[in-house]
Parts: sequence; structure tokens; C-alpha cells
Amino acid sequence: MQPTLLILAAGMGSRYGGVKQLDKFGPNGETIIDYSLFDAIRAGFGKVVFIIREELRADFDDVFGEKLAGKIDVDYAIQRLDSYVPEEAGEVRRSKPWGTGHAMLCAKDHTKTPFAVINADDFYGFEAFQLIGDFLKNDTDDQLQAMVGYEVKKTLSENGSVSRGVCTVNENGNLTTVIERTKIYEKEGRIVYEEADGLTPLAPETPVSMNFWGFKPSVFPLVQHQFESYAIANINSPKAEFYIPTVMTNLIQTDLGHCKVFRSRSEWFGVTYPEDKPIVQAALQQLHNDGKYPDKLW
Repeated sequence: MQPTLLILAAGMGSRYGGVKQLDKFGPNGETIIDYSLFDAIRAGFGKVVFIIREELRADFDDVFGEKLAGKIDVDYAIQRLDSYVPEEAGEVRRSKPWGTGHAMLCAKDHTKTPFAVINADDFYGFEAFQLIGDFLKNDTDDQLQAMVGYEVKKTLSENGSVSRGVCTVNENGNLTTVIERTKIYEKEGRIVYEEADGLTPLAPETPVSMNFWGFKPSVFPLVQHQFESYAIANINSPKAEFYIPTVMTNLIQTDLGHCKVFRSRSEWFGVTYPEDKPIVQAALQQLHNDGKYPDKLW
């Protein structure tokens, strides 16, 4: 059974100042999503589900519909502010999406096979898709999930702080904790994360989650239960976000799941700030020059 790829593309892009999911970065006007799709198809994925806001549907159709026809099945899941919020929580009064864990849940009825989850604005490289794709096609343990971890030193931006899921991994290669740190940057030659009580250093090789996850579909009822409790507790907190690392932490702590970590030493790059765009454009051009991708993807 071919796995499904879920692409998290409902974000607001507040720091970027636009819809970076559809911005053009490749030498022929490719989006970053184009490279993820190209690699996913090579790795044997059979379906893609774009998780988006309703107002982006027509734009995604225009950009991806024709080029993907006959190459991979395409579907859309809409991340609405009231999706899966139980009635007893009360009225939803927020303008910002509920976060990546909620976005994944919004694809529940569109996903019947093992699936991977990625960000729309991150370049992961073919190795990551191959690792997760092979895992999803071959592993039969419903409680075993997976993620690709990148070294934090390879995931920073020169233009400001970044948010990363900082991981600890045991001797068996399984995830023990993943904690979302929302302000990581380099300061005076050290990598640190900042919180209210000060700065904490991170070793350069510390594995971090870049939201490249592999899940079995049996996880959805557990995620829904978690989110319903979270929504009730945070209905009056318009900036609260339900992250995928929150989901995974809960599964691990309750012994309802465990997570294999595939370590990637590949270069990652992505777009957080407008100033990141020329860096990403140059990196993609170099990959074409090196023969990692054909002159034209489609």
C-alpha cells in the first residue's frame, strides 16, 4: 500500500509577509512544495493531501492541479477554526489556526494509509522521503511512529530566531522527549534557546524536529481525543497552538505509542523571513547544477 503525504500549508506566514507556500524559489519558478512532491513520488508515495485554509483552494488548484495529474492522487483538507472543537468548549473566537497537530487531525477523513506529515515551506531532501517512505510501507507495528531529525546547527536562519522541536533520543534510537522551543538562535558563537527565565545552550548536533513525521492511521482517534481536551482547556487562549510534538509527547508518556528517529545529516533549508528567500533560491539552483534534480521537475 502506497503511503500518503500530508502537507501542512494552512499557516498565515506572518513573519514572511505573504503566502510563502506558493512563492517561487526554483530556477523555473518552482515552489518548495514542488521539490517535496517530486521527492515523495520518487520515494513511492501514492497520494498527497494539502491541508489548507479554504481561501487558498483555488490557488493550490492553479499551481499544482495540472502538473500532478497522472503522477500522484491529489486531495484537499480544510483546516477550519472550529474543526473537531467539541460543542462543550464554547464559541471559537480566534483568527489563528490551532497548530500543526490540529492540522494533521483535519486530514483524518482523507487519509486511509500510513502517512507522512511535512511543512509546506521546508526543503527536506530525497533521503528523508526515502527513509520515512520505506518505514511506512514496511513497518507493521501500529504503535510505532517515526520522524526525521536534523542537527540544529543546520536548521538556523541568519535573519532571526526559529522555532524547533528539540529532541532527546535513547540508545535504541527512539524519541524520549520533544519540546517545542519557539526562539532558537546563535549568540556569540553558541546556539541557544530563549525563554522567560533566560538562555539555555544547545549542542550543535542536537536533533530537532522539522515536522517530518511518519504515522499509522490508527493514531487519529488518539489525536482527536487529545485535541478535544486541549480545545476545551484553551478555548479562551486565541494564540494557543496544538503542536504535533505535543501529540507525540502524550503518546510516549501514556505508553500509547513510540517513535523511531531517523537521523539526517543532510542540509535542511526553509523560509521563515523574507530575507531567507535568496538563500533558498541559491541553494536550489546549486542542487540543479549538481544534478540532484533535473533541469525541470515536471
